[in-house]
Amino acid sequence: MIRRIPKSPSIMNVSRGGRPPSPQMMIAAPLPEDISVSFEFFPPKSDAAAETFWSAIKRLEPLRPSYVSVTYGAGGTTRERTLSTVTRIAQETSMAPAAHLTCVGASRDEIDKIAQEYWDEGVRHIVALRGDPLEGANRYEPHPDGYAYASDLVAGLKRIGDFEISVAAYPETHPEAISADDDLDNLKRKIDAGASRAITQFFFDPEVFLRFLDRARSAGISVPIVPGILPVTNFNQTAKFAKMCGASVPSWMHDLFGALDDDVDTRRLVAASVVAEQCRVLHANGVKDFHFYTMNKADLCYAICHIMGVREDVAA
Repeated sequence: MIRRIPKSPSIMNVSRGGRPPSPQMMIAAPLPEDISVSFEFFPPKSDAAAETFWSAIKRLEPLRPSYVSVTYGAGGTTRERTLSTVTRIAQETSMAPAAHLTCVGASRDEIDKIAQEYWDEGVRHIVALRGDPLEGANRYEPHPDGYAYASDLVAGLKRIGDFEISVAAYPETHPEAISADDDLDNLKRKIDAGASRAITQFFFDPEVFLRFLDRARSAGISVPIVPGILPVTNFNQTAKFAKMCGASVPSWMHDLFGALDDDVDTRRLVAASVVAEQCRVLHANGVKDFHFYTMNKADLCYAICHIMGVREDVAA
């Protein structure tokens, strides 16, 4: 049950001494002890990127995430790198990997073969997505012999093995959806096909997620809906990406990140404080699971997790 913290009054009460009372800072609240995190990475494209990637993996591994997911390029462009990366995570770390798989540019037989490879390698968690249009295409077109949509892919994966399947959800509605209600119906189809969890597109206003969660529950969707959290590493790029994804960027973020394009250190401090506050507010409203889009960088996510009470085990 999600509980809503009451909104602060617009006018603060004044104490006998004429000073407003000091409200408790969210960050000063006791550290949560019931939070679970997961991390998303993309497969590295070069030796230098691989070094950064595995360094980030090792940095975050001691936080004991519930799983780490690895993305899959449009049309299977990173198919082999995703498979090798996921397999190596399974073999060389203590973390449970989740492999992304899309419908784009492949037949059912091809996708089924990939899924079977994951199953044979011991990978039991798939993030099943429709996928973005192929490069150069204006809109998504299903492969004539493929899975048309994510709900079809989920059903197909369940025929191959008893995968744990995560799917995508869109608090501010998928850009191609006819309406918010139609988008929610699509999410329900994916759940009904066998998905056990939904991970949301990133958002910045906690109320956006909480309103969406209320709507999903009212629609009969009872599986965990995990907020996707994006720490901002480059605000201008993030704003452009958000526009493409249909995610709103509040005006206060423009104010906070203004004039910091060339000030990396300050930008990181601001980003950590923004996401930590976002997560604290969500937790105060009953949210306990968080999925971080790492962009293959560990430091921000590590700092945010520390603030949230997710830390390494340290021997006394």
